[in-house]
Amino acid sequence: MPYDYKPFPYIAPPGLTGPEPRHAVAIIGAGPIGLALAIDLATKGVSNVVLDDNNVVSVGSRAICWAKRTLEIFDRLGVGERMLAKGVTWQVGRLFYGADEVYAFDLLPEDGHKYPAFINLQQYYVEEYLIDRARDFPDLIDLRFKNAVTDHQDRGDHVALMVETPDGSYQLEAQYCVACDGAGSPTRKRMGLAFEGQTFDEHFLIADVEMDDSPFGTDTPERWFWFEPPFHNGQSALLHRQPDNIYRIDLQLGPETDPKSEATEEKVIPRIRAMVGDRPFRLDWMSVYKFRCAKLDQFVHGRMIFAGDSAHVVSPFGARGGNGGIQDVDNLGWKLARVVQGQSDASLLDSYDQERRHCCDENILNSSRATNFMTPKSPIEALFRQEVLRLAHDMPFARRLINSGRLSMPGSLAGLPLQTANTAPIRPGTAIMDAPLANHVWLLDAVQGRFVLTGFGNVALPDIDGIDRIGIEQAAQNYPVYDAIDNLALDRYGADIAYLFRPDGHVAAAFFDPTPQAVAKAYARACGKIDGDV
Repeated sequence: MPYDYKPFPYIAPPGLTGPEPRHAVAIIGAGPIGLALAIDLATKGVSNVVLDDNNVVSVGSRAICWAKRTLEIFDRLGVGERMLAKGVTWQVGRLFYGADEVYAFDLLPEDGHKYPAFINLQQYYVEEYLIDRARDFPDLIDLRFKNAVTDHQDRGDHVALMVETPDGSYQLEAQYCVACDGAGSPTRKRMGLAFEGQTFDEHFLIADVEMDDSPFGTDTPERWFWFEPPFHNGQSALLHRQPDNIYRIDLQLGPETDPKSEATEEKVIPRIRAMVGDRPFRLDWMSVYKFRCAKLDQFVHGRMIFAGDSAHVVSPFGARGGNGGIQDVDNLGWKLARVVQGQSDASLLDSYDQERRHCCDENILNSSRATNFMTPKSPIEALFRQEVLRLAHDMPFARRLINSGRLSMPGSLAGLPLQTANTAPIRPGTAIMDAPLANHVWLLDAVQGRFVLTGFGNVALPDIDGIDRIGIEQAAQNYPVYDAIDNLALDRYGADIAYLFRPDGHVAAAFFDPTPQAVAKAYARACGKIDGDV
């Protein structure tokens, strides 16, 4: 394999020889979600312990497609630029019906953003980079490999966890525990929580293939998706390029497939050969799977919290799984930090449950629609798809009906309780829209990670305790002021208006007249005081 899977060291935990001090937060699972949350909490001064039953990064590329908003979050956590440097950047997708290209689309047709629409980067690299970053916080992040959580009890004011290690078991206590232990979450199963949704009968083959000669016929990486390709009769296929000359291939196999017999080189290599032709290749990793769109009814259960695949799963088409999980972290991290540090009441965590379930519903809806279009269940559905694909070559209206996976977008929180409604150009609840500022600064660098009141143009910003301030295209002030490159920031946000950004980069409120009273009330609301009392 081109990736060198090096095991992480197991270190006997102190709980084996005596009681440990109560931890602020325990995180179950050292995948991308658990590691990202650990780093997010550490950047806010919250200590945490990460418990994982394994000691190596995920085997196989698994999640590979990371969206712009997710990269912006990773940037705040300190790994975004490293991911961008290693990843394969793409923004053009091509759709084929049979051998004919139906149309192409560009996901980021405008300039003025720090990060591209998408990069492809194998999950094992993401985990490696996050672990390296976590080690920058030795006093705040305790990474414990080969520490499997076998049981837990929510005792009202804390959670007690039983942990098994190669040297025996021990007990650990934490104020809060976050389960980031994946789609098969042992924590969720141990609690007997319903995980309801739709299971799809179709089987898919996923394979990583190493090829020096690009099958795209171009050096520019793109996403290629086929409906009924000539090399895979009657099914669908997807092709992505990853770093290290690894290509991700997804092939629809049908509902009657036997996964054990299909997940063999004897079956897989001829399928790949039919797709890529005579060019040399090497099979790096493969899996045959079915998928579900499902979620918990609640993500917060007392002092037990669920994030990522342990809380919700979707089909892989649209890259909404890993990206959605990182947005869970972005929403949860600052709220959990405020609660642990006594800055907000525990009821603030209810807004994590409400906001992320709202975005999860949107992801599941888009994922289910994509899968239903890709795998018609009746002759009428098949006829509809056939006619849409036939018309789309010449008729732009039909292209909007094609669904090979509506690609991940940041979830909108507009209309939910923490936001203060307003008729601003950027609606409260919307995720940050980046823009370039002078001196190589980006707007997302200037506002993410804390509450920031940002004035665009000629608007006075009051000084409110707990809120930082910056100005865009303003005269000198007693807070940082930046010039906008090509006026893009004012074009996107409007002039003579102020926005209050939450630590997760979502707009909490907008003000044409940001009086101290109005800003303080919106800030209190965003911190969980829904009645707005300061």
